[in-house]
Amino acid sequence: MNSARTALTRLKTIWQPAAYHGFGHRAGYFEGWYFKIVDPTEHRRYAIIPGVFLGKDGVDSHSFVQTLDGASGATCYHRYPLEAFSAAPSAFDIRVGPNRFTAQGIELNIDRPEQRIIGRVAFDGVTPWPVTWQSPGIMDWYSFVPFMECYHGVLSLDHAVRGQLVIDGAAVDFHGGRGYIEKDWGEAFPRAWVWMQTNHFERTGISLTASVARIPWLGTAFRGFIVGLLCDGTLYRFASYTGAVIDRLEVTEHQVFWAMRGPVDHAGVKRQARLSLVAHRDEEGVDLLHAPMRTAMLQRVLESLTAAVDVTLSVEIDGRMVEVFAGRGRHAGLELGGNLEEIL
Repeated sequence: MNSARTALTRLKTIWQPAAYHGFGHRAGYFEGWYFKIVDPTEHRRYAIIPGVFLGKDGVDSHSFVQTLDGASGATCYHRYPLEAFSAAPSAFDIRVGPNRFTAQGIELNIDRPEQRIIGRVAFDGVTPWPVTWQSPGIMDWYSFVPFMECYHGVLSLDHAVRGQLVIDGAAVDFHGGRGYIEKDWGEAFPRAWVWMQTNHFERTGISLTASVARIPWLGTAFRGFIVGLLCDGTLYRFASYTGAVIDRLEVTEHQVFWAMRGPVDHAGVKRQARLSLVAHRDEEGVDLLHAPMRTAMLQRVLESLTAAVDVTLSVEIDGRMVEVFAGRGRHAGLELGGNLEEIL
């Protein structure tokens, strides 16, 4: 791809968070997609994470497919040559070796001594974070800033899953299950962050994604956060760029407490709101995932798919705070990374 086409493709992908953003990069770059799939019994749940890592000065560059068994916490990091990675320009269609990933589904053909996963699952009713000319996804106007350390995209807050995977000889039927998709790309993961996600509530169609991190900015740093709660067709957004503020962020041995407030769109009207999140950590399903640092993919991220998150949303109506949603999200993804003291 010549330089002019590369520049045009990179410009277009600002409004296409799902597509590959790495065209033109040769070193010091990573990009990874996160697919969460849960079967209808909710006993089998997995995170499948394909991606590419371009090491500093080109050292240790490779592609990969990482897997997390959410029930046991076991992880596998399947490393492929860099040449095994390919991506369609300006579209969400990537391949890592014999494995393919799109917004419509994933095809896996991992046949290695440490793990064997073969099959295909398809997605219906994919629900991406809205993209507009002024706000190209979950990062809003920060998407236009060319020097961010890490960019983030939510490609589907919630969708149906169908199909089957044969995992280490056992067939797992995902028909009737639920899924979620997001991604990260840039130079490296932040030095500190907390992330949580769940779309398994008492009724279908409710989804929470929430992250807070240390954000480098023009020689200094700030605590930035983005939270989205999809509830009954409305996406309630709390973020640094919306004017929301954090009232409490505390991590204990067994829980994460997070309370925030700010303006949201409710029933077509801008109103003040409060959101409370209490994540309950389950250490039994926790293992270390690889995450991109500037020189290598290091196994340093504590993640589980066995957490639970209590969510309470209240909106100011006629001068008083009214609770509009309260529920517990199951099978929650929960990550705690880096030096948390920098953001607590």
